[in-house]
Amino acid sequence: MSSVTFETQRAALADVVAIPVTPFAADGSVDTATHRALLRRLLDGGIRTLTPNGNTGEFYALTPEERRLVTESTVEEAGDRAAVLVGVGHDLPTAVASARHARELGVRMVMVHQPVHPYVSAAGWVDYHRAIAESVPELGVVPYIRNAQLSGTRLAELADHCPNVIGVKYAVPDAARFAAFARDAGLDRFVWVAGLAEPYAPSYFSAGATGFTSGLVNVAPAVSLNMIEALRSGDYPAAMKVWEQIRRFEELRAAHDSANNVTVVKEALATLGLCRRDVRPPSRPLPEDERAEVAAIVAGWSI
Repeated sequence: MSSVTFETQRAALADVVAIPVTPFAADGSVDTATHRALLRRLLDGGIRTLTPNGNTGEFYALTPEERRLVTESTVEEAGDRAAVLVGVGHDLPTAVASARHARELGVRMVMVHQPVHPYVSAAGWVDYHRAIAESVPELGVVPYIRNAQLSGTRLAELADHCPNVIGVKYAVPDAARFAAFARDAGLDRFVWVAGLAEPYAPSYFSAGATGFTSGLVNVAPAVSLNMIEALRSGDYPAAMKVWEQIRRFEELRAAHDSANNVTVVKEALATLGLCRRDVRPPSRPLPEDERAEVAAIVAGWSI
């Protein structure tokens, strides 16, 4: 299978890869109507790549039925307006079933979450991703890498077996390690997506990334698009102006080992009246003082 087959998918990864939130209703269930409204807001805001069942979507707090529901709603709302990259993971049979469900819906790409097993060997990492990629050879596959111990040569080995592994969401917070990893794996062989969103996008773009993931985009699509436009044109001072604008918001999300990553985004959306602030354990809503700070930050963005 030639990599030419995946040109459309590769282009979709070299962009703002939005990770939509999964809003919950008062009874704790997935609020499908609000979810669809938030997706339409992203699409109307110019976002062209959506990742249902990403970490900002509380992937690990959703049931299998809810993950399917979120995928189906996203595919229906996206239509031909956006590419969909479905997050899959957990045990191998579950991940394969999720990937095949995405394929049945006409989705053309899946992102494989970093295995959360406490004992991950490098060779076993390859085996896990190979089994998923080989189960859906027609789909582009994007490993989500959070493991600093994994080498770029392992990714190259995976792609030698599975030519449908076309991109990487790299989320190790180390720009020098990313630069080395990408070159060891093959800089031009994959689309490199900065997996730690806007705070890391400028440094990762300087080292070869051409897309970045975003949770902030749920709140302010224009801000994320401003950053990628600056990075695409090589205007790092302009990109860093956006970086300064969002710095405090992203610091709140990253605090306490990213404990409030989703919480801060949902709080911002609640401030705007777009969804409830509810998150599921092990996440938790913000304390009152931080709610006020989030509201003040969002007010400054003139959304």
